[in-house]
Amino acid sequence: MSLFTGVAIYLTLWWTALFAILPLGTKTYAESGIEVKDGGDPGAPVNPNLKRKFITTTWVSALLWIALWLVLKFHLVSLPNFPAA
Repeated sequence: MSLFTGVAIYLTLWWTALFAILPLGTKTYAESGIEVKDGGDPGAPVNPNLKRKFITTTWVSALLWIALWLVLKFHLVSLPNFPAA
């Protein structure tokens, strides 16, 4: 796996993990019983904890990337060889 491929796979894993982690542990205004004013959405999270979720996404993605690298390193699964353009 080249450096470019490794970074591309990591970023893909990061974005996928982010969208899986974002809804975890959030409470909406409607669930909290807080009245929303000025046209706000009652389904919006009260405290989204984005910094914590970005950090969680980063280490989860790193673990997934390491697992994928180990699978490829020990030839449990191989990526197809594409001809150079």
